[in-house]
Amino acid sequence: MSDLNLLYTDVEDDLRSSVRDLVAARSEPHAVAGTYDGDRSLVDPLWRAVAADLGLAALLIPEERGGAGASAREAAVVLEELGRAVAPVPFLTSSVVATTVLLAAEAGGAADELLAGLAAGERTAALVLPLSAGPGEERTAFTVDGEGRLSGTARSVAGAVEADVLLVPVGTGSGTAVYAVPAADAQVDAVVSLDMTRQLADVTLDGVAGQELLGASAGADAVRRALEVGAALLASEQYGVAQWCLTTTITYLKDRRQFGRVVGGYQAIKHRLADLYAAVESAGAAARYAAATTAQGDPDSEVATAVAQSFVSDVAVKAAEEAVQLHGGIGMTWEHPAHLYLKRAKADQIAFGTPAAHRARLAELVDLPAPVA
Repeated sequence: MSDLNLLYTDVEDDLRSSVRDLVAARSEPHAVAGTYDGDRSLVDPLWRAVAADLGLAALLIPEERGGAGASAREAAVVLEELGRAVAPVPFLTSSVVATTVLLAAEAGGAADELLAGLAAGERTAALVLPLSAGPGEERTAFTVDGEGRLSGTARSVAGAVEADVLLVPVGTGSGTAVYAVPAADAQVDAVVSLDMTRQLADVTLDGVAGQELLGASAGADAVRRALEVGAALLASEQYGVAQWCLTTTITYLKDRRQFGRVVGGYQAIKHRLADLYAAVESAGAAARYAAATTAQGDPDSEVATAVAQSFVSDVAVKAAEEAVQLHGGIGMTWEHPAHLYLKRAKADQIAFGTPAAHRARLAELVDLPAPVA
């Protein structure tokens, strides 16, 4: 394993500041909460600002293919800030997962035009697999006939509601190919989701023509890599969620008074906050290591991702639960944003594989034998 610098660079700090300022100005909690009432008017303008105005959709795309030539480290910083704001934008699904699939295609091919559109923030893509699918679970329900028409259904797909291009893994006799399908040609049925800031949809194709971007020999590896990168960087989003929950709860408990004294001064509350602080800091380290190993192509990246998702997923949920409880009565109300973070944390907990699935995968990666029954 090579040495990795886990400290944030000046460039990453500047990027964090830009993203934080933008989402603070354009993504108020009450507007985010509106997505639960079906009001998605915030999504498109916020995504345009993130993707095009700041140019963040181009981060993972190399310069020679029209992108910014950044790495997973910078993308992780963006996701930390988007997590802190539970921003309802498809950065993870389009600029990370779908983009990673497309980058596996040879330069100069059909994928380059789509990559250019993604880099410019003019187009948005989504990989048509259930959000719960983790690395090694990229089974597809889509088939292609002799005329190149696709059929099948995938449920609980993240990013499909916002996408104008769908990347469809298709099972063939010799492997898994990846086709591009205009979202307008598919049946995309948005469903009521626990986390409406990342609304899921059922996607159905019924004899729809698509353009092959990756052949059967390369598609499976590309999809698996995309899910791996998605799982690794999701940990940074979860860390951002946990950070917000911790800092906001501490601020509230410093001001809230009960029985003549500050609530945060009670020893039992101090102990809970101390435990939560230690867990969140550890989660940050795990998420950062997963991002750094992914960025560098380190041999330890799969282990780092499994560790991060095994741990950070649960910490984010714990932090959100503590935020709701320690805010008392106001934390249980719709007007307070704590519920947005709890829902995002719970939905993220099953995204790209559950913590239990990643622990089982981690055991295989480190040759840890299963317990004897």
